[in-house]
Amino acid sequence: MSSKPIKAPTMTDVARAAGVSPMTVSRAFKAGTNVHSETRRAIVAAADQLGYVMNSAAAGLSSQKTGFIAVTIPSINNANFADTVRGLTEGLRESRLQVLLAYTDYDVNEEEQLVRQLLARRPEAIMLTGGTHTEKCRYMLAHAGIPVIETWDDPVAPVDRVVGFSNAAAAAILVRHLASKGRRKIAFLGGDASRDTRGLDRRRGFIREMESLSLDPTRLVEAGTPPISMREGADALVRLMARWPDTEAVICVSDLAAFGALTECQRRGIPVPGQIAIAGFGAYEISEICVPPITTIDPHCRAIGQLTAKAVRCALGLEVPSKMPVRQLIEPALLLRASTGD
Repeated sequence: MSSKPIKAPTMTDVARAAGVSPMTVSRAFKAGTNVHSETRRAIVAAADQLGYVMNSAAAGLSSQKTGFIAVTIPSINNANFADTVRGLTEGLRESRLQVLLAYTDYDVNEEEQLVRQLLARRPEAIMLTGGTHTEKCRYMLAHAGIPVIETWDDPVAPVDRVVGFSNAAAAAILVRHLASKGRRKIAFLGGDASRDTRGLDRRRGFIREMESLSLDPTRLVEAGTPPISMREGADALVRLMARWPDTEAVICVSDLAAFGALTECQRRGIPVPGQIAIAGFGAYEISEICVPPITTIDPHCRAIGQLTAKAVRCALGLEVPSKMPVRQLIEPALLLRASTGD
């Protein structure tokens, strides 16, 4: 036997139970409105008893505020981006702004479609992972009339605001350190350069710094389609050593790829760091607890989210004083560990 669904309580039901008007109920659920504390308590008690939840979409139509910011991330199972979203959420908690996530899969065309859909929902701000977008996407963002924050990157021509760092400079830090340790034959192990624009910037930074040190920058191995897995990192190490067996060091586009390369070296009896040094990117937990621990770059993932939250609060006038640089750059940290003999 089927039963009819229970009708959701309305604002009118709450008003009737609390002995006030529906308008008073509406005002009681909005921040900054002048409703007597005893009246508010009575309304909240009635709403709790009835199981009433205010329709935020309807409230948004009248107030022109939707109460959420949109966020695009390239991967939902990447601990780095999860930490950034965590920092963002923490920073927005007191502002009562919620986060709506969209997953781009490292595809700028997919990002364009998602941005179109997100903007149709009228977010109060939008955070993007990366600074490379299609022209249509850039146009939509530039004309959205809301704060736009590009993160995890240092774009030459940002749409609006930036909270990030130079991926190229981060790779250069690793090259300089390895060269200072006497490693001259250094390789770069990365992903599909046509999809992972931040990985491409790290590769460019590697090439540029190798050339500046008069070292051979051509030891480049693609590991697969982003996000790069440990398995792909191991497979790429096999191809690297088959072509350049005298390689003395390898810089990997991520710690996951570096861990895969490390385990492949152990499988083949290649001493690390004795014969080959290995460095990664991202400061993942696995790079700290593996044996040997992997030298890596810490991009301060959580801080990116926290600073993005601050940028949003400032742009929306929720921060006092509401001032923050339009371009907020973070200096990545080099974490020296045993995989490079440190």
